[in-house]
Amino acid sequence: MAPVRSEARVGILLLLSALSLLSARLVGAAQDPGTAIPAESRPCVDCHAFEFMQRALQDLKKTAYSLDTRTETLLLRAEKRGLCDCFHAIH
Repeated sequence: MAPVRSEARVGILLLLSALSLLSARLVGAAQDPGTAIPAESRPCVDCHAFEFMQRALQDLKKTAYSLDTRTETLLLRAEKRGLCDCFHAIH
């Protein structure tokens, strides 16, 4: 049973290798050497990445503020509970 699996793996590797070579040739054929795609016709990858990171940072700031507020509320409750327990113990 192992030789069949080994042959299948070799076949898959050969197929993937052939596909990668073919795609590399197609990419090379689509773009002549020495020519470049003008910046105006390319998507602004850096701009999109920057906008995505800005939104992610804003979301993180909101989450941090929410967690900070929640933590402060829980600390105040714990302090109040501690003071109330102390007050009831005195009286």
